[in-house]
Amino acid sequence: MKNSLLLLVLVVFLVSCNSNKKDPYSAANKEVAAKEHPGKKLMETNCNICHSPAATQQNRIGPPMIAIKRHYIDSGTTKEEFVSAIQAWIKNPNAKDAKMFGAVKRFGVMPKQAYPEKTIEQISEYLYDFEIEQPDWFEAHYNEEMGNRKGTGNGKAMQNKENKQQVEVNFEDLPYGERGLKYALTTKVVLGKNLMGTIQQKGVLEALKFCNVQAYPLTDSMAVVHDAKIKRVSEQPRNPNNKANREELKYIEDFKQTIANNEEPKPLVKEFDNNVKVYYPITTNTMCLQCHGKPNETIDKLTLTKIKTLYPMDKAIGYGENEVRGIWSISFDK
Repeated sequence: MKNSLLLLVLVVFLVSCNSNKKDPYSAANKEVAAKEHPGKKLMETNCNICHSPAATQQNRIGPPMIAIKRHYIDSGTTKEEFVSAIQAWIKNPNAKDAKMFGAVKRFGVMPKQAYPEKTIEQISEYLYDFEIEQPDWFEAHYNEEMGNRKGTGNGKAMQNKENKQQVEVNFEDLPYGERGLKYALTTKVVLGKNLMGTIQQKGVLEALKFCNVQAYPLTDSMAVVHDAKIKRVSEQPRNPNNKANREELKYIEDFKQTIANNEEPKPLVKEFDNNVKVYYPITTNTMCLQCHGKPNETIDKLTLTKIKTLYPMDKAIGYGENEVRGIWSISFDK
């Protein structure tokens, strides 16, 4: 009897050890661990400009991060293998080694980015260990894509479906803060889609010209879509028209403190009798630093010369990674 009890304890111990190796996070603390994991903020700051979960199938310039996770991880993939695969891709993105052929066909090969290995490691570990936000349309799209690969789809070309499909979301049903954030993020996606497309096809110098001519019209077009006023303001504006007022300067400082404390920023909501104003930070990533970083470090001489030509009063340089460059200022009727 004593030997049987010892054997039972040993079995339970071994099972517990194996379980912990498979998933080190318990159900009770996994949600907290996900919010505190450094890879979450790094992913949102560096990846979501192209891989945003807020983008519709039309307004996107790359596959969402959940698609990358699904294509790279199966039941036999270890965390080490996944991190290594993502590191290899970021160091040398190319069509030959791509695992997402449909994405490459539609969006092209992603431009090479000089991300630190530690940054990619933390993002990859976060992707591997936790559930991440995914677009409303993704699950049906993914299942149909897998079905077509297996020969069980309805025979329609996936690209044709994507070109026709529109995902409609009634943002007016959302709480004010979330609604304002959606307005900001969908505008960011449209700007990012056009900006990244220009960088990929024509380079950074042409992207600067694009911003100079098209950023305002594109932002205004999204304001019409959402029936809202949408602005980007900063204490160090590139265009003087984007200079933050006294109230907005205070909010920028508040968001700077939030980011410095490694806290998750939340939309700031100000309600009035008939309308609402929502503010949310604009933070920098590696891509931003090509035009907003430090001269002769992340901004090369040709780019700096072009900036001075297009924006003689420019102040929007000198930033590092994951710094508050300004805020979204969104206002709409109740």
